[in-house]
Amino acid sequence: MAYHRKQRKFGRVGQQRKQLLRSLARSVILEEKVHTTVARAKSVRPFVEKLVTTARKDDVATRRLLLARFNNDRTVVKKLIEVLGPKYKEHSGGYTRIAKVEPRPGSGRTSAVIEFV
Repeated sequence: MAYHRKQRKFGRVGQQRKQLLRSLARSVILEEKVHTTVARAKSVRPFVEKLVTTARKDDVATRRLLLARFNNDRTVVKKLIEVLGPKYKEHSGGYTRIAKVEPRPGSGRTSAVIEFV
């Protein structure tokens, strides 16, 4: 039985799963809207929300932390600090929404769109 499961595994080992979520978060941040599966959207949501909360405080330490999270990808950090941080400065959370859309035609897997509010 699947009691007390803390995270979804997506059929990957730990490092692959971490990279999957990091890549999906990067896409959400840069494009502000991503079409994916419901499980992936639910897993990446807390990761993105924590990044936006961190980006609300613009200082050198925050920039270094975000650069370390995204393997020195400056485009993501720039978007977080200069666009998303000030945009959600007054919000106390809940920066993203997950909307379920029609299932995929081939597999019937439930799909969702994760986007910024």
